[in-house]
Amino acid sequence: MIGAFRVDPDTRAQEWLRTHTTGADRVIAYDVKRCCGGGKVCMVSVRERSPKDARRDFETAVLGDGTTLLVDRRAARRLPSRFGLTVRGVGPFRRLDLDLSGEEWGALLYD
Repeated sequence: MIGAFRVDPDTRAQEWLRTHTTGADRVIAYDVKRCCGGGKVCMVSVRERSPKDARRDFETAVLGDGTTLLVDRRAARRLPSRFGLTVRGVGPFRRLDLDLSGEEWGALLYD
């Protein structure tokens, strides 16, 4: 077991969480798509838990206020024990996202 992660949301992420309350758990999802030629594309998103997540294994991440997020175990193996949460995008495309350094993104997506 990897243990609980500590997540530090910035001010924009805290506001986004306050204004987008939900009864469902939020998930840090990790998806891998295979391309022709053997390449792979790794994608990370912060979203509500969906029925397709029923077969996935998760670790727990905890925000300062006690709110929990579920972290896909494949991402959990590559994330630092403490990381940030921020808001990215414009208008209707605004969304929660991880706030990682370039090296941390590299370890998550390319190792």
